Amino acid sequence: MSEMIEVAALNGEGNFKAYRADPSDTPKAAIIVIQEVFGVNPGIRQKCDRLAEQGYLAVAPDLFWRIAPGVELNPDVPEELQRGLDLFGQFDQDAGIRDIEATIHQARELLGGSGKVGAVGYCLGGRLAFMTACRTDINAAVGYYGVGIDGLLGEKHAIAHPVLLHIAGEDGFVDKATQQKMHEGLGDHPKVTLYDYPGEDHGFATEMGDRRSEEAAQLADERTAAFFREHLA
Repeated sequence: MSEMIEVAALNGEGNFKAYRADPSDTPKAAIIVIQEVFGVNPGIRQKCDRLAEQGYLAVAPDLFWRIAPGVELNPDVPEELQRGLDLFGQFDQDAGIRDIEATIHQARELLGGSGKVGAVGYCLGGRLAFMTACRTDINAAVGYYGVGIDGLLGEKHAIAHPVLLHIAGEDGFVDKATQQKMHEGLGDHPKVTLYDYPGEDHGFATEMGDRRSEEAAQLADERTAAFFREHLA
């Protein structure tokens, strides 16, 4: 079952929409699915549906609700790709983390007030997943090809729960120097696991479209599934 729900933002800032997908039985945990710069589009909703099939309550908040509520973009269309990049430039990431925290609170309520909550994010969402691990009490976080994480390494001391990061070796938005800084800064962190995907570009694990690289996507998703089985049990 899936539906759009309302989430109350923190500090009385208003309400925003989120896509909710429920498993067929009692959820074993909840997972917040954090969007790319393309909104809660069909690919992100499909990520939620797949997690629901694995037994999780999955919730994808519309993090662009302040600037472009309900926007859904197709990255394979050049004009829509550019629109997503423009929205990224307008997006308040600190407000986005507050909205993710509000979604965590709602997910826990939907679980009956207890239970673990994880997060998985892609592109912008990969960056926000790392920030979520640093700034909230999320139980486990996964980031796919997160952008600009090298600039967030000063927050790594705050990571209290497990983090998994998937790094695309030929990422057009995360160059080799940045990847090296991530390894140097996080490689020895006891809570962080890094996986490299040589030859893969940004967006390789998207559910649909031209960016998907099937073999690498399946490998990354299998690793993510194992990670959540271990840390959200």
